[in-house]
Amino acid sequence: MAGQGVIPGDKSVVVAPDNVTPGKADWFHCGEDVKFSSEMTTAALAPVSWNRMIRAVEKVRERLLRAAAALNEAGVPYAVAGGNAVAAWVSRVDEAAVRNTRDVDILLRRSDLALAEAALAKAGFVYRRVSALGQPGGLDVFLDGPDASVRDAIHVVLAGEKVRPDNLLPAPDISESEEADRFRLVSLPALVRMKLTSFRDKDRTHLRDLIELGLLDEAWLDRLPPELCPRLRELLENPE
Repeated sequence: MAGQGVIPGDKSVVVAPDNVTPGKADWFHCGEDVKFSSEMTTAALAPVSWNRMIRAVEKVRERLLRAAAALNEAGVPYAVAGGNAVAAWVSRVDEAAVRNTRDVDILLRRSDLALAEAALAKAGFVYRRVSALGQPGGLDVFLDGPDASVRDAIHVVLAGEKVRPDNLLPAPDISESEEADRFRLVSLPALVRMKLTSFRDKDRTHLRDLIELGLLDEAWLDRLPPELCPRLRELLENPE
């Protein structure tokens, strides 16, 4: 059966030739008049499940709390960073603005990595060093079980070290953190520097959330390292 698509700039529905796979052709785009069906993707689709959606969010939360509890019990210094740290700070202003994230990022000192490995192993996590694009030597992760994927893992950010060689600044130290509910949380200034240093699409989205809620504004330009100021100014001048 021929697929449906939309020519860029045209809202009318058109029929693709039978020899063109929908979703593969460069000129296929989603438009308001296009009805999507499972035939338009090569991905294997499971039935839509509200329980599956809820479970996906709960699994991330459970993973974070289980890891934090293990590190707390062992006395290993750490701080929650990444999307969960953003969510924690955002929730202090407006819980309706919190974004879900699949990542659990933990800031650790390299000297504490062996202690963290032993502590997290007791909670069911398995240490692995995996290859990562742009990161010579790979990435340190703790898989949530021996058969888990990297998506179901604790991602380690090494304190005081650059995540990527081309990063403008290294990650902050563990000392830039504070007690939160059941885990230690990276401080807002440290989190902002981390997000401005990475500056990927999702980092810019997180920073815009902080700007929208008044957690980040022009006053920060006087507090940041000079090399990060142009990036914050870019977001302040182009909030959308």
